[in-house]
Amino acid sequence: MTPNTAPSRAADGPAEAGGSRPATVVEFDGVGLTYPGPPPVAALRPCSLAVREGEYVAVVGPSGSGKSTFLNIVGLLDRPTEGTYVLDGADTTALPEAELTALRGSLIGFVFQAFHLIPHRTALENVALAMLYSAVPARERVQRARTALEQVGLAHRADSLPNRMSGGERQRAAIARAIVGRPRLLLCDELTGNLDSATAASVLDLLDDLHASGMTLVVITHDPVVAARAARTITIRDGVLSETVTAGTPTEARRLPEVLG
Repeated sequence: MTPNTAPSRAADGPAEAGGSRPATVVEFDGVGLTYPGPPPVAALRPCSLAVREGEYVAVVGPSGSGKSTFLNIVGLLDRPTEGTYVLDGADTTALPEAELTALRGSLIGFVFQAFHLIPHRTALENVALAMLYSAVPARERVQRARTALEQVGLAHRADSLPNRMSGGERQRAAIARAIVGRPRLLLCDELTGNLDSATAASVLDLLDDLHASGMTLVVITHDPVVAARAARTITIRDGVLSETVTAGTPTEARRLPEVLG
């Protein structure tokens, strides 16, 4: 039998009642990234994937599996060397760097393990600064920052500096900063990695609330406890994406490299 060398394909998100599907936010078509050699290194093997509006997706893999490469491509930080990436209807393949930066700033909110808060700025200022280069007027930036802090349960810490906040509070402030611009996609990278288990659970509860409100989430993690919160789990190992879909959903259980949709 001739081996199948076509790109791996992830299952689409679930259809809504009546057969209609929500809009696709992230769409990979044969997307891969190979670093030039010698020897060349395939950091992400060609794959196809759809993440639809309102989905909560976990991407799980050990260190060195390709999770960071996947995140960088989804987040428009790295360009794939092959395939097509469409973000919220915009084909990013040939966009110039300035347009990619604008698209990233308007459509994607990032949450990282290390918080990345400015130490000499209050929580409110850190959140408001996320809109500094947008067209939002200064007064509205402050109002929206307060609303975002309220949304993550941190309104009472608006005037606190990061070094006066707990790890969980700092991560909540980072989430507020990520959502204040009203992104189409919240992209999280090991967001509980610096937190104890109780604090991590409270942050994951917050993600559940954001998902329930309609936010589209993609969470990169090595932790099965974190992945268990998501509605879909995609595994990455040696740069290969795979997904097992439970029987009774639109597609049957399968390993991505072996089946094309």
